Amino acid sequence: MKKLLAATVLLGGVVGVLAAIGGPALGQDGKDKAKAQPASPNYPAWAYAIPPAPPPGTTPPVVNDDGKMLSLPGTNLQFTFNKVRGRLNNETQERVAPADWYPEDHPTMPKIVSEGDNARNIIACSLCHLPPGKGRPENAPPMAQPAGYTMQQLMDMKNGLRRSADPRKNNTNNMINFTKQMTEQEMRESAAYYAAQKWTPWIRVVETAQVPKMRSQAGMWLPLTGADAGMEPIGMRVIETPENVEYVEKMRSARTGFIAYVPVGSVAKGQQLVNNGDPARGIIACTVCHGGDLPGIQPNIPSIAARSPSYMARQLFDFQNGARNAAMGALMKPVVTNMTNEDFVNITAYLASRPAQAQQPTFSTASN
Repeated sequence: MKKLLAATVLLGGVVGVLAAIGGPALGQDGKDKAKAQPASPNYPAWAYAIPPAPPPGTTPPVVNDDGKMLSLPGTNLQFTFNKVRGRLNNETQERVAPADWYPEDHPTMPKIVSEGDNARNIIACSLCHLPPGKGRPENAPPMAQPAGYTMQQLMDMKNGLRRSADPRKNNTNNMINFTKQMTEQEMRESAAYYAAQKWTPWIRVVETAQVPKMRSQAGMWLPLTGADAGMEPIGMRVIETPENVEYVEKMRSARTGFIAYVPVGSVAKGQQLVNNGDPARGIIACTVCHGGDLPGIQPNIPSIAARSPSYMARQLFDFQNGARNAAMGALMKPVVTNMTNEDFVNITAYLASRPAQAQQPTFSTASN
């Protein structure tokens, strides 16, 4: 189990994941053949970005740490490839605290956030969600969310009330396993840590008719290179990709954000829906519950401004399909029932374009 849990989230990409364990990642080993994408016509495949399974019988190349010290702008710290990925060495699956390139940008992390727990197969929260909790398109951004909201989401996953509408979303499945091993005290400490910070700019929204051709790497879109590179129509999608692929994917920088390519006109259409809803379809304005500037409301209404459009679209679809069915899910279900993929695109494009809470890292001492 420990080997499998480490697989999907150990590295940001399919090749890296496979290399890290010397074998197939969760959902890519032939044991998940019964799992298929949801049949709903509203399914936002662009938001889930499920990568194709490798051809049968193929063995992706192993990528090991070569001992070289890596560096990023704005810090004097240097780390090895293994340290960035939270690995002890090339030979074992033992975990260590992942690299923290910019410790001055956030409060002191609780142990479960910074290190995880090998004995319970819990990978450090900071590996996937990054040390401040800003997250990446393939996962959640808990930074600056009300502590009550984050605590409730962890408990919902632990109690079987929150999952992904797409059973192939393996990092969500792993999170459920982690929460089943976490104590309530660890959940409270993690929630307080993230709540002690303010959200800073992370997404740059660009309206466009054409986007670079992409491939999904463990749920994140990366531009194709070489002979495969080129442009294609965006269609009814949001394509979220790193501003700098090497900094984000290889180094896991928490200061390098993302570009969200969105269809022309989608931001204005999303603004109309977010601020006014669509009474004819039973869609209530987001501002009614999340506040005029969408900052969230204490103790448990989340902020939805300036967040990953991929993550936000997945949540709307998950609500629509009953994958999030706790108390808050019951409130959201009638709001999203008649939404379409186009609505998901427009709403999340507008939400991602909204101003962040702060321009520079701002935090207080986390309290439990």
